Amino acid sequence: MNEFLVLGLVLAYFGLLLLISFFSKGSNQNNNAFFLGERKSPWFVVAIGMVGASLSGVTFVSVPGMVRENSFLYMQTVFGFFFGYLIIAQVLLPVYYRLNAPSIYVYLKQRFGKYSYKTGAAFFLLSKTIGAAARLYVVAIILQVFILDKWGLPFALTSALIIAMIWMYSSRNGIKTIVWTDMLQTICLLTALVLIILQLSKSLQPESGSVWGLMKASPYMKMFEFENWHSKQHFVKQFFSGIFIALVMTGLDQDMMQKNLSISKLHKAKRNIYTYGFAFIPVNFLFLSLGVMLLLFAQKNHLELPLLSDDILPVIATGSFLGPAAGIFFVVGIISAAFSSADSALTSLTTSFCVDMLDRKDDVRLRKRVHLLISVFFLLIILIFKAVNNRSLIDAIYVIAGYTYGPLLGLFAFGLFGKKPVRDKWVPYIALSAPILSALFQYISSRYWSYSLGYELLMLNGGLTLLMLWLSGKTLRSDQHFSQAENKD
Repeated sequence: MNEFLVLGLVLAYFGLLLLISFFSKGSNQNNNAFFLGERKSPWFVVAIGMVGASLSGVTFVSVPGMVRENSFLYMQTVFGFFFGYLIIAQVLLPVYYRLNAPSIYVYLKQRFGKYSYKTGAAFFLLSKTIGAAARLYVVAIILQVFILDKWGLPFALTSALIIAMIWMYSSRNGIKTIVWTDMLQTICLLTALVLIILQLSKSLQPESGSVWGLMKASPYMKMFEFENWHSKQHFVKQFFSGIFIALVMTGLDQDMMQKNLSISKLHKAKRNIYTYGFAFIPVNFLFLSLGVMLLLFAQKNHLELPLLSDDILPVIATGSFLGPAAGIFFVVGIISAAFSSADSALTSLTTSFCVDMLDRKDDVRLRKRVHLLISVFFLLIILIFKAVNNRSLIDAIYVIAGYTYGPLLGLFAFGLFGKKPVRDKWVPYIALSAPILSALFQYISSRYWSYSLGYELLMLNGGLTLLMLWLSGKTLRSDQHFSQAENKD
């Protein structure tokens, strides 16, 4: 596809984001506006934007690609997501609104103490920094390999320009801008998805019947697995894993919850979560449908598919198979997905570092410096990924990130559903021990029992954290408990 057209699209898209940033700045540019948008965000705007923030550039290429190996079985996890969002709305959101703080990890300080608070925030900062940089790396490498290599543009410059653009429109107003830019990016992402599907539908239209009939007749539409319990795709594993993944990657994630906290009232924030959670079902159904259509298109035209499933959509969309329109839609979609996940991650990391680690929530100058430093750190991590030059490294990064959410799950579960106080100074050691024990169990299970843990590893990790917190806890009388809580405040 035409490289100048791609450049024009990127610049026009970036100009639109800057325009939104300018009009959303308002009269206040303090940290309250940056962290919580002065709690004036419309709930429906947040709901639309959260869909795009959840669907990173990795999702844009990976979910359609996974159809080749796992058919529609990912929908089992998606159904679990929805019930996880219901728990978030009913259990976690009321707690966060009572805190009246820019960071959700302040809860750990009030419930357990300083060490638990810093530990929870540190696990979030570690996992989010690596995960967000990994997602940006995947998008940058796709744009580089399929488009920008033709210009001889260095990968380091490509990455630096992407991060600089995100920093420019997010640095001044933070969440106050992000909720609006994310809404735009979600609309662009979903529009690109639908238009690519329509392009494929035209090419696949059979002489008799419909494209949907063609899809249903294919072997890729299997949605449920009830028979093989050893399979990672078994319904029980996928469904309950989906519930817990939603709980930790949305409900215990400062990035996603910060947008909710920018809404003025709790009942509106709940409405946002219900809408967002329900919308996630048809959106993922469309992504998986796109994957089926890509495979059928390749079969019909006798195309040799790339070895990596993640490359199926980029290869077909940017090639000459569907025409230039599909390539344009793909570029718009991948950029929208990348920006919407990275800008909110950058903002939430800045918030957590200033509020949780430095305890300087009112220092505007410091917040600006932290925002810039985290942007530079993103670039350094991306360049390290490039130096290793192994796309499979991304899978390992996500496995590591999954381990880091387990201690957060255990901490919040123990705090919300248990009354027993803990030995606060022990919490960092417990939080480090749980992932190590989980990794050891995974090794033993796969080597000696021929059973490899999938998403359920997160539940094991959280369960071990919960158990160790309970075993290490102290038994206090009610009056001592309340006195201790007051001293922590």
